[in-house]
Amino acid sequence: MSTLRQFRRTLTIILAGGQGERLYPLTKDRSKPAVPFGGVYRIIDFSLSNCFNSGLRRIYVFTQYKSYSLDRHLQRGWNIFGYESGEFLYRVPPQHRVGNKWYRGTADAVYHNVYLLEKERPDHVLILSGDHVYKMDYDEMWHFHQEHVGMLTLAAAVVPRDGAHHFGILTVDESGRVIGFEEKPRQPATIPGDTDHCLVNMGVYLFDTTGLVREVCRDARDQSSSHDFGQDIIPKLVTGGEVYAFPFRERNTGQPAYWRDIGTLDNYFEASMDLVAREPHLDLYDREWPFRTWQTPVPPAKSIYGYVADDQLPGMIANSIIGGGSVVSGAHVERSIIGRGVKINSYSEVSDSILMDGVQIGRHAELHGVICDKEVMVPEGFVIGRDSQRDRSYFKVTEQGIVVIPKGLDLGELFS
Repeated sequence: MSTLRQFRRTLTIILAGGQGERLYPLTKDRSKPAVPFGGVYRIIDFSLSNCFNSGLRRIYVFTQYKSYSLDRHLQRGWNIFGYESGEFLYRVPPQHRVGNKWYRGTADAVYHNVYLLEKERPDHVLILSGDHVYKMDYDEMWHFHQEHVGMLTLAAAVVPRDGAHHFGILTVDESGRVIGFEEKPRQPATIPGDTDHCLVNMGVYLFDTTGLVREVCRDARDQSSSHDFGQDIIPKLVTGGEVYAFPFRERNTGQPAYWRDIGTLDNYFEASMDLVAREPHLDLYDREWPFRTWQTPVPPAKSIYGYVADDQLPGMIANSIIGGGSVVSGAHVERSIIGRGVKINSYSEVSDSILMDGVQIGRHAELHGVICDKEVMVPEGFVIGRDSQRDRSYFKVTEQGIVVIPKGLDLGELFS
C-alpha cells in the first residue's frame, strides 16, 4: 500500500464536547467548538478544514454538552463527503456503551468508543481538539511519526512563557523524543537558551491504533485516573520513552507556526484581533488552504452614506472583517470583526470589537473593546467600553477589560 493511501486511511477523532465554562456567556447555549469566530466561521471549522485539506476524510466528531448548535452547523456546512468511497463525517454523542456516565475526560471519550476503532481498524488514529485555531498539514506530522519508533507523536508549539502554565509543558531531546512532560505547571520550564518561551503540547495526537486502544482500556480500569490524555495517558507513555514531539513550524521559514487555544474569553478576543492585523499570522485568504464553513445565503456587505437631516456621513471601515449582508451606514468601524446581517447606523463608533450575526447598532452609539453575541440590540446613544465600573455593573467583563454581551439581549429594554 502506498504511503499516501496509508495516510488517508488514518482515522480522525475530533473531541468537540467541551462545556466551555471559561467562555461563558458565549457558551450559554452552545458548546465551545460551535462558538462563532472570524465573522463567518465556527471554531471547529479550523480543525475540520485542516483535515479536509490534508486529505483526511474519515472523521468522527465526539459531541456532548449543548450539541444542537454544533450538530446543525456540521449538518449544514460539512455534509460534503463521498460516503460511497469510504469518506465520512459522523457525529457521535455519548451512547452509554460501557456504562451510564457521560464522558469523564478526553481519554474516556475514546474508551467509550473503542468499538468504532475495532470496526474501522485503522493503522493510526489522529486525535484533535475542536477548539483550536491554526493551519496544519497533518501529512507532515504523519511522515514524522513513520520515521520514529514511538507509539505516539504529539504536535508541539512554541508559546510565550506568560500564559504557558495553561498547557502541558514539554522537554525533548535532540531526536525529538519527549523526555519530560508536566501538565499545567505553575512555573513552566522554558526552552533551553530561550527563557521567554516554552514548548507546549498542542493537543494534536497521532497514535498507533493498537497502542491507543491498550492505553485507554488500561486507564479506564484505573480508579485514581482523571481519564485525560494530558493528565494521565501521556505522562505514562513519556516515562516509557514512547512519545515524540513533532515541531509545528512554518514550512518555508522554519519559524514557530501560528496556533491558538481558545480557552478563555480573553484568548478568544486576542485570536480574533489577530485576524484584523495588517499582516495576520493566520491567512484566511489563502486559496491553497481554504477554511470551509456553512455560508448562509446573504447579499454582499455594504458601506453607504448615512443621512441625518441634511448631513451626508460616509461609512468608514478600517482594518476590519465584514460579513455578508452587513451594512455600515455613516458609521466608523475600526479593528473589528463584524458578522453577517449586522447594521451599524450613522454617527456610531465601533472599535476593537466583535459583533456576531444580526447585531443592530443605533445612531450615536459607541462600542470599544466589546464582544456582542448574536442578535444583540444596542439603542441610540448607548456607550459601552468607556466606563469600566458601569460596564461591570451590567455585563461580564474579562480580566483584560473586554465587555461581553450575551446572545439576544435588547439593551434598550434592559435599561428602559
